[in-house]
Amino acid sequence: MELSEKESIQKLQKGDTDAFAFLVKEYSPRISRYLSKFLYKEEDVEDVLQEVFIKAYVNIQSFDSAQPFSPWIYRIAHNEAINFLKKKKPQSFSLFDVDVLFPHPIAKETSDTESERALTKSMLDKVLGQIDVKYREVLLLYFYEDFSYKEIASTLQIPVTTVGVRITRGKNLARKLVQEKGIDISL
Repeated sequence: MELSEKESIQKLQKGDTDAFAFLVKEYSPRISRYLSKFLYKEEDVEDVLQEVFIKAYVNIQSFDSAQPFSPWIYRIAHNEAINFLKKKKPQSFSLFDVDVLFPHPIAKETSDTESERALTKSMLDKVLGQIDVKYREVLLLYFYEDFSYKEIASTLQIPVTTVGVRITRGKNLARKLVQEKGIDISL
């Protein structure tokens, strides 16, 4: 009988290391997919994925099992991906983030239809690597991992309004890149 996610976490927090296998099995494919949109090289994805699970294992005691696990482990993945990218290109990250300090008015979650989401994902598949990391991360979590604005805000530790602003700006940047390059995004 396989344990639930919550049961696995509670057993792991009590010292049952075998329970960690469930979490690795459950989250490895999803975290790997998320990381691959940031890092592109398979060996980099594998290295960072390993670091994510090491950090999750080492820090599992700090996890509040009353909270959802997904945002917590994605936060670790996000931090590891950003740290990896900083080592590669330290000049591409700014300490001053206009979106957080001066967000636009409240951005509500959109009710994208399935066809709109599919078209947006098709567009993102073609230009995602050319979009600034701060927009790429929210687009990945929203369109590929199906996170809500609240889950994204929790994962990235930014205000919910900033999530909406970044999704809107990221989509606009993607559209602009598609138009400039004349890329076909039809399904």
